[in-house]
Amino acid sequence: MTTTRLCLIRHGETTWNAERRLQGHTDIPLNARGEVQARQMAQALKDAKLAFDVLYTSDLKRASDTANAVVQLFGVQAKVESTLRERHFGALQGLSISEAPLLRPDIWQAHISRDLDHELEGGESIQQFALRVQKALDQIQVQHSGKTILIVSHGGTLDMMYRIASNQGLSAERVASVPNASFNWITHRQVDGWTVEQWADTRHLEGPALENVDL
Repeated sequence: MTTTRLCLIRHGETTWNAERRLQGHTDIPLNARGEVQARQMAQALKDAKLAFDVLYTSDLKRASDTANAVVQLFGVQAKVESTLRERHFGALQGLSISEAPLLRPDIWQAHISRDLDHELEGGESIQQFALRVQKALDQIQVQHSGKTILIVSHGGTLDMMYRIASNQGLSAERVASVPNASFNWITHRQVDGWTVEQWADTRHLEGPALENVDL
């Protein structure tokens, strides 16, 4: 039976993470703490002597810079894939979770109620986002069947992968924490499909890591 293992890594901390601000497609770089987290993450992979076959990253800078810590330490190349981006949050992008309910209450309500078809005024609906992530996940699995794959991506994207792997409904409240620079493992087997193997592992980080607010 062919088993494909994916190590899903959320990017390191950004200033907007610390401000609890919705980033979405806005290209925010890592802050100083995020750069340290990226190096600690890469060193943990090295210390564990993890043998992986391919490294993927979202094209947004906070993810690609996190992946670059692995590139530098392992001497590998990263495959840049825009379909691994965070969800586009439309009119909510750039707003903190305290500002959004005051400035855009109608859109915020659609967001927190998980209205599956609402595009948040110029963004992606949950349905559109789920379809994008499912397609990216399936393409990577088919292309690298039986391999071990590293993917550096975003809190919302990894939450969607958790939902896919655990059969959690799109409308259900989030149950999976996705801290910055965390390791999250899912496995694909030909008979069983996707399963969650391990989630939200931050033992390699010094100090606490922020959870995602991009629901």
